[in-house]
Amino acid sequence: MEDVGALLLSREPWSGLVMGNTAIVRAMVEAGVRVVTSYPGSPTPEIASAIERIPAELRPFYFEFSVNEKVATEIAFGAAVDGRLSVVFFKSVGLNVALDTFVQLNHMDLSGGMVVVLGDDPGAHSSQNEQDNRHIALMSCTPVIEPSSPAEMYAYFLEAARIAAAKRMAVILRLTTHVCHATGKVDFGAWAGPRTERGEPFRDREGSFIPIGANVARMKARALERLGNLAGESAALAVLHPGSGGRGVISSGFAFLSLLDSVSGAPSRPDLLKLGMVHPLPRGTIASFLRDHGEVLVLEELDDILEKAVKTIAFEEGIAVTVRGKSSTEDWIGEYTPGRVRRILHALWPDAAPPPPVVPVVDPVPARFPQLCPGCGHRSAFHAILEALPEDAVSVGDVGCHTLGYLPPYRLGRLMMCMGASTAIGQGLRLSDGTREVVTLMGDSTFFHAGMPGVANAVFNRHDLVMILLENGTTAMTGHQDHPGSGRNFNGESDALPVRRVLEGLGVTFIREADTYDREKLSAAIREALDAPGFGVVIARHPCMLKFMRSRRGTAPRHVAVDRDACRRVGACIDVFGCPSFVRDPATAEVSVNRDLCIGDGSCIAVCPERAIVPEGGPR
Repeated sequence: MEDVGALLLSREPWSGLVMGNTAIVRAMVEAGVRVVTSYPGSPTPEIASAIERIPAELRPFYFEFSVNEKVATEIAFGAAVDGRLSVVFFKSVGLNVALDTFVQLNHMDLSGGMVVVLGDDPGAHSSQNEQDNRHIALMSCTPVIEPSSPAEMYAYFLEAARIAAAKRMAVILRLTTHVCHATGKVDFGAWAGPRTERGEPFRDREGSFIPIGANVARMKARALERLGNLAGESAALAVLHPGSGGRGVISSGFAFLSLLDSVSGAPSRPDLLKLGMVHPLPRGTIASFLRDHGEVLVLEELDDILEKAVKTIAFEEGIAVTVRGKSSTEDWIGEYTPGRVRRILHALWPDAAPPPPVVPVVDPVPARFPQLCPGCGHRSAFHAILEALPEDAVSVGDVGCHTLGYLPPYRLGRLMMCMGASTAIGQGLRLSDGTREVVTLMGDSTFFHAGMPGVANAVFNRHDLVMILLENGTTAMTGHQDHPGSGRNFNGESDALPVRRVLEGLGVTFIREADTYDREKLSAAIREALDAPGFGVVIARHPCMLKFMRSRRGTAPRHVAVDRDACRRVGACIDVFGCPSFVRDPATAEVSVNRDLCIGDGSCIAVCPERAIVPEGGPR
């Protein structure tokens, strides 16, 4: 296939197998989007990866990674009220960060239109919860369009952009993890080239953009009116897939694809109604479908939002139909994969779906927990932190690669909530029990995202605890995106905000720094911080080694080795340090090095009490 960047800017129609997140970028190009903002978070970062394939000087829109989702939303909003079609994208829980701004979007007059691409995460593959953001759409009077495949991601984005611009409002394009990462054939349209036209530029119209008490009722009425005017668009995106009649299923998104797979080959396939817009619902279409069936199943991932709405329509329209939905706690949890949907259907209507196949497990795969990469500076930091902390100390984790410190062998970060919360949580813990030391962990990207207010509060209210700021120079967990301390942004060089200077600007007076590979120095700095009164910060610094090693591709690899004569099989390299490069023979307890994993960084050498870890080919 041709270079993806060239295809995304092709003036001619084309077809190709693409990931859903890539299909959205071509849709942005065709729709005439002018401003795109984001904060990285799975399952949406590959949208930015596709944007990056287009040379910056050829992009028909401006793009940036903002410092957090709230700022990204506000930049897109500012562009939209100035007449430019804008897009913001982020993951499910990112909407929580943006919520203060987001809930007011459709109270405003967005002359350019705005599309909010939201990556929800059934199954919590990379999130701290499974929140169903359709609830927030209902609360904020925001229409929701929900695609089920890469082809629909492309087509539905174009529709979302059209509605947003025409109705001067924000529209959610709700994706889920499987839909974002699926690959499928998409037929793309032609592109006429960059657009110069725009909507009405911003001008103050007697307080139209000031949400104060005197204006709120009028603004809310306008939002409700716009939502009510989408009945035609909602009906147009509903598609009937006829079956044998009598029974029906209403579904949307990824659950609908699983439904199609499940009824394939069934002796009595039910009629299927696929909804493309799930808020507002096509009331007339659903009512007609209910009248034609004696029994209808509502199949949806996560919460029973669609089920309740369908039951309400049946009641208010006086339709004699049995509406079935979720029947057990498990129905509210996890993804609706084909096997799971087949089990649901077969249990309800045995002839509507073949029974799920029984696959005997002959040799089960052993359980494996996630691990930090070989050479990761966080691993060395954990080792140093554990050496410095009193036995009864409380450690509070945050969101990032270092979250894995909760797992064995480190068991660090025994409490976690959301991005940037650790320092404030630690302050509360310290208040309730002044006899135990409290340390909080946070990465540098999280610090810039949401961690600074907690630091300011610790200084302002004179809290007594220690923050360990793990600085690796990148947003590692979501794909090495830059942050304000990196010295780069998505579009090139940028002024770096040094973490230490930001801390000093927030009023922190006790600051110590150490490279995480220098464990003695880092442990000493932590002990000093614990002994000092008030709030102190220890910056534990080391580059992300995964990013560093990728930058060195093509150079000769280095490794460490185990000196067999010196090794006493103590196991500190595995049981205490926990580097996945070390392998222990279950029969003999002999330790060896997996050279495919080892990067030769040497951070493990000082861990062995027998000095049995040596540079490969070098002296003991």
